[in-house]
Amino acid sequence: MLKPRSGLIELHLAVLLFGGTALFSKLIPLSALNITFLRCIVAAFTLALLVKVTQKSLALHHKKDYLIALGLGVLVSAHWVTYFAAMQLSSIAVGMIAFFTYPVITVLIEPIVNRTRLKLVDIFSGLAVLTGVILLIPEPNLHNDITLGILVGVVSAMLFAIRNILHKRYFSEYGGAHGMLYQTLITVILLSPWQDVKAHDLDQHTVLLILVLGVVFTAMPHALFTSALRYLSAKTAGLVSCLQPFYGAVLAMLILNEQPGTNTLIGGSIIVATALFETQQSHQKK
Repeated sequence: MLKPRSGLIELHLAVLLFGGTALFSKLIPLSALNITFLRCIVAAFTLALLVKVTQKSLALHHKKDYLIALGLGVLVSAHWVTYFAAMQLSSIAVGMIAFFTYPVITVLIEPIVNRTRLKLVDIFSGLAVLTGVILLIPEPNLHNDITLGILVGVVSAMLFAIRNILHKRYFSEYGGAHGMLYQTLITVILLSPWQDVKAHDLDQHTVLLILVLGVVFTAMPHALFTSALRYLSAKTAGLVSCLQPFYGAVLAMLILNEQPGTNTLIGGSIIVATALFETQQSHQKK
């Protein structure tokens, strides 16, 4: 009994930390690209130490896996930049809810990749999520930052969904820390030509926030999530992960004093409820 209980605590802590990641889009006074670049430098170093301690070898098993890691790294880098940009343009709650359309996007994309038939219930889930997103939009105008933030958040969700599907199909033999090590390294390499932050631009407070983001809110939750899966079912992990927008919104209220509006609460409830439903459905199918 102790191991499943310990795993559940680890899982909730991981999801809480994943939810708290969004706060740094507001706390760190840098662009989304620079935040992602610096975060990944810290995370890659931390993950390398973690893999070395637990697995000894940092190398991948096959040569083709390096090409797969490159493709996944491209998707992850684009996902993280758009993820932070969505929060900076709108709010933590709105950006996270827009991003959390990814479970339903996954359900809609997966049949294309696996060449299976799309089910009617999944189409209704897609329409429900679309309704939730429409409720979030203040006006149908991309000159409105919140509307643009929602669009960017949905794009981030699509990138994340595609990455997850491909990771599961081609890269699932590697643990969370090992797989993310290569994806964070590739993100650093890909973004380095476009990052424009200089060492003298970073004060001690900003450096501390970047270190906390990279170690506590990136490397640590991936390690906790992987550890929790040793004792818990994938269904439990998926359902608990749906609490991420809730945790993020609560942390934003407590730390940033962001108050979600009525439409945000209604639209967010529809999206998260649909994500919960689809997560449960997918595990029942398995």
